[in-house]
Amino acid sequence: MNQRHLLPLTGGTALAAALLITACGGGGSSPSTGTLRLSLTDAPACGYDSVFVTVEKVRVHQSGSAGDNDAGWSEVALAAPQRVDLLTLTNGTLLPLGQTELPSGSYTQMRLVLAANTAANPLANAIKPTGGVETAVSTPSGQQSGLKMNVNLDVPVGQIADFAIDFDACKSFVKAGNSGNYLLKPVLSVIPILSAAGQRIVGFVDPSLVTAGATVSAQLAGAAVRATPPDVTGRFTLYPVPAGSYDLVITAGGRVSAVITGVPVSNTAATTIGSTTARINTPASVGHIAAGVVTVGGNPANTGAAVRATQAFSGGPTIEVGYSAADASTGAYSMALPAGAPARLAYAAGATTFTFASDAPVAGRYKLEASAPGLALKSADIALTGAVTTNFAFTP
Repeated sequence: MNQRHLLPLTGGTALAAALLITACGGGGSSPSTGTLRLSLTDAPACGYDSVFVTVEKVRVHQSGSAGDNDAGWSEVALAAPQRVDLLTLTNGTLLPLGQTELPSGSYTQMRLVLAANTAANPLANAIKPTGGVETAVSTPSGQQSGLKMNVNLDVPVGQIADFAIDFDACKSFVKAGNSGNYLLKPVLSVIPILSAAGQRIVGFVDPSLVTAGATVSAQLAGAAVRATPPDVTGRFTLYPVPAGSYDLVITAGGRVSAVITGVPVSNTAATTIGSTTARINTPASVGHIAAGVVTVGGNPANTGAAVRATQAFSGGPTIEVGYSAADASTGAYSMALPAGAPARLAYAAGATTFTFASDAPVAGRYKLEASAPGLALKSADIALTGAVTTNFAFTP
């Protein structure tokens, strides 16, 4: 079963009880059917206290080009729309969305259908910025036909195909200047669940990292596969993570970026790093701001653009350490990055101490990568000795 493609979703403890399982255009038990089961989980949210989405249903189709009214759609629908807070779904928490029997085979289109913000329910989809007030989120594409993503989900005959939908709240909401408005620009991945015992990394960070707003991520080739904040005790769980070998990246305000390389993940058992008495800690660092404006065809407004920062260690690996969506009104982006030397440590099973080695030659050196829908990436190398301004101009 394949895993990844992009879109958004939601969660809340009331959701599972409210599910109504339906199959459109296909029905009862037969040797040619299988079962699709979906769960929901969440990645960290940058600067939000709550992220609410009201879900009506999830639809799947075997054709990536199927239209709204074409035959062949199967869906997991809710008996009534449910408003849920995505930020309750961290540290390996999975919210069951339900399951449905449907024709076996490969499904290449999924849509998440959200309820509309209405006069009667103006905050059906809303966020609460840290220190701010709850604010409606504009989700026009999700209110009718659903938020579309291309996927590759295999549903075997007579078996359950189990998938988790990972919503990245940090990357999915865009501020619109000083208007007080926010737009939903969904980023979602779909990960197969093959084991309840494995597919997870469990670890422990120092409480000071929790206070500093730490994020822990399992990365491949400089892209996060799963990410989470640690809980209040410093314990973190990354789940589900497909079997393989990963770079475990730890970032936090006022700290250098750190990576534990070669962390194994199996389908049969959890990988545990440290304990309550053996915790990961990272060196302190001053930070500087990398900022600028992204334009598309000279226009900075509503470009759908984003900028991420990566850092390459001497001899590898390369890790992602920062991300900012471009403001929907001004095109502005901004992120704080550590100026200190990043730190690296090779994974060792059963380690009771974590002594990172600093990579001084790459201190403060980053690559900024700007993306805009349908256009080739643009990049710029920066040396972060102070605040840095880097603008990106795309030509459609």
